Amino acid sequence: MSTTQSIEAAPEIIGMDTSADSSQYLTFILSDEEYGVDILRVQEIKGWDTVTLIPNTPGYIKGVINLRGTIVPIIDLRLRFNLDSVNYSPLTVVIVLKIVSEDDERVMGIVVDGVSDVYNVSEDQMKPPPDFGNVVNVDYVKGLATVDEKMIIVLDIDHLLTSSVLESIDKASC
Repeated sequence: MSTTQSIEAAPEIIGMDTSADSSQYLTFILSDEEYGVDILRVQEIKGWDTVTLIPNTPGYIKGVINLRGTIVPIIDLRLRFNLDSVNYSPLTVVIVLKIVSEDDERVMGIVVDGVSDVYNVSEDQMKPPPDFGNVVNVDYVKGLATVDEKMIIVLDIDHLLTSSVLESIDKASC
């Protein structure tokens, strides 16, 4: 896979059919765990490159990039999840996603350790997130899927990246 790839090419690369009761998820690695996002939200996969820093933003907001005329905020998902920070490597990528909120659509990028695969996940493979009570917030977890003997944490990327992240970006740009 090249460092920059348009999502339109992805179905040809993965060669998968989707059925009516399944969805496709692009999976990526963070701290040896595999996460997934709806492939229909993925616009592009890019290798890590420098960003323009925005002052007074949380540490997980790495900055912004200009992607063909669109200013794209870049979020380090490791830091957003309170995982240990690591040095970026040649495998580090930015997944550019379309985020939908109640009244807006935005493009945002997430920095991840590496892209893993694309999986078809049927409804019966998806289980609801565990209930930890008030101890752990799992509102951004859409569900847990078991595929090929491994568990994938499927993210609700809209919920994860629309609340506090967008408010922080909006405040910084004022």
